[in-house]
Amino acid sequence: MRKAFIIISITILSLTGILIYINWKFCFLLLIFVPLIMMGLYDMYQSKKTIRRNFPLLGRMRYLLEALGPGARQYFIENDTDGKPFNRLQRSKKETDSMPFGTQLDVYKEGYEWINHSIKAIPFSKVNENPRVKIGSSQCEKPYEASLFNISAMSFGSLSKNAIIALNNGAKQGGFFHNTGEGGLSPYHLLGGDVVWNIGTGYFSCRTDEGKFNYEEFVKRATLDNVKMIEIKFSQGAKPGHGGILPKEKVTDEIAEIRLVSKGKDILSPPTHSAFTTPLELMDFVKLLRKGSGGKPIGIKICIGNKSEFIAICKAMVETKTYLDFITVDGGEGGTGAAPQEYSDHVGMPLRDALAFVYDCLNGFAIKDQIKIIASGKVITGFDIIRNLSLGADLCNSARGMMFALGCIQALECHNNTCPTGVATQDPRLTKGLVPEEKSVRVARYHHETVKSAMDLMASAGLAHPDEVDRTVVSTRIERSKIQTYEETYPELKVGALLEPATVPNEFYTFWKRANAASF
Repeated sequence: MRKAFIIISITILSLTGILIYINWKFCFLLLIFVPLIMMGLYDMYQSKKTIRRNFPLLGRMRYLLEALGPGARQYFIENDTDGKPFNRLQRSKKETDSMPFGTQLDVYKEGYEWINHSIKAIPFSKVNENPRVKIGSSQCEKPYEASLFNISAMSFGSLSKNAIIALNNGAKQGGFFHNTGEGGLSPYHLLGGDVVWNIGTGYFSCRTDEGKFNYEEFVKRATLDNVKMIEIKFSQGAKPGHGGILPKEKVTDEIAEIRLVSKGKDILSPPTHSAFTTPLELMDFVKLLRKGSGGKPIGIKICIGNKSEFIAICKAMVETKTYLDFITVDGGEGGTGAAPQEYSDHVGMPLRDALAFVYDCLNGFAIKDQIKIIASGKVITGFDIIRNLSLGADLCNSARGMMFALGCIQALECHNNTCPTGVATQDPRLTKGLVPEEKSVRVARYHHETVKSAMDLMASAGLAHPDEVDRTVVSTRIERSKIQTYEETYPELKVGALLEPATVPNEFYTFWKRANAASF
């Protein structure tokens, strides 16, 4: 095949030279048609691509159309309520807070949700537009006053340097926290914004050469003023139970220095932790981190999978009387992290069910008063915040919402290093388009308007503070003619119901019995 192609190519080039010699005006046409003819001939003789072999040259149009497809659908085909994972209404910049002619949503469709407003609504002027949530158990020496809405975990490496700078400066301007993601504590996270240091299974920025937890390196960074809380990452919604890998080709000198790894090797994030292997050992690790950080809040980030494993953590807290200060619940819907399709689609409990389960477990073991719950997963609007508070969250994190504030257009190219807006790429030709000074202002404004929207909705329900939001606030259409509040869909457990076998509800009993504080 190769020999025949070479012979044909030489023949075409020879004829081309003759024609140019006869009449140079043919040159311009030949420059266009000769490469196309050669491509067509190559397609005819290659054996890997059936479409191109059967339809030489024309078959290549398929790949062009596939590449243009997502953008064409987004801008020319989808209406305002179409689009996945976020539709155009959700992605809109919301230059105005009002809209004409009513909702575009189908209010009689199963799954439609709304807030039950009150006749005794509170005037907006009497509502605190920026409430704070105190995070810190009775064992925490340095509790943190958090915003209702914050930046979820996104690592430097998955996001560009300019994106991280803009997010951190936005957090500083708006008075909310910025979660580092598991990629380590970079200089771009330490520009003045409050930081939650996310420590994953790779222990980046606090690891030994062998990849184990390094207490001395942890203390060095955990005691920095900007670091307000420490988050132990068990799993993320995009790919729970799946370790990560950064190919050695992408390990720059800067990334190697930040993560405390060597260049020339793939960076592996194991699927499980090596610093502890049981719930009881986790409690020892929590005490170690609390001591090393100088008494700052210590929490975990988890996408709920096996229910008995989370119940085992609760049993360990009760047995040792050592409490987490917060638990970040990530939904299995997936997030900014690039992940295998099957993991995003079919692994991990969705956020609403997970929130209700975690709240009920903490309440059932009578330890909810010690622990704050942070909801993370497709939280981009004030209503999203209210919905999560209604299910048991105390505050919320957002990743993709903050990316939209940075200018993300949902091009769905995060995993290809070709993000056209410079948000999720390390290509300097693309990142230069994202100006941190401009985007940080948009991040701060987005945060302010979203929190304000949530507080306005609370006021309309007659509620003055996030603590007052319960499962009666939100209603869902579960069938065409059937409506339930979250209280009916997710009945709450009584305080202390999981402390004794005799009071454990039937729906919890199997998992409760299987749960063991000495083993996951």
